[in-house]
Amino acid sequence: QVQLVESGGGLVQAGGSLRLSCAASGRTFSSNAMGWFRQTPGKEREFVAAISWSGGITYYAASVKGRFTISRDNAKNTVYLQMNSLKPEDTAVYYCALRHASLATMKRYEYDYWGQGTQVTVSS
Repeated sequence: QVQLVESGGGLVQAGGSLRLSCAASGRTFSSNAMGWFRQTPGKEREFVAAISWSGGITYYAASVKGRFTISRDNAKNTVYLQMNSLKPEDTAVYYCALRHASLATMKRYEYDYWGQGTQVTVSS
């Protein structure tokens, strides 16, 4: 059984930064691709960023490219999402996800485990 625990969310003013962390346990982390998604009330969960098992390949949603950076530390079983230049439209619950494969994907249904989410609120 895999457990994913997100942390680092909070309230920040527009233009500010936050770094989200997702700690994984229960499975070999280093061989799995990881992703970050976000969701607001009444909307579907949307892709934000993904990273391959080695960290060598990353994908970003167009809305966050150039502002967000995904990274991972396989020694710590942790994936990060550095969020800079935050905008009010970035407000959402952010979820990390683990995929039973080494290659990253932007497709939500290709991820097998999910964390409980962490709230990010950006005030204008």
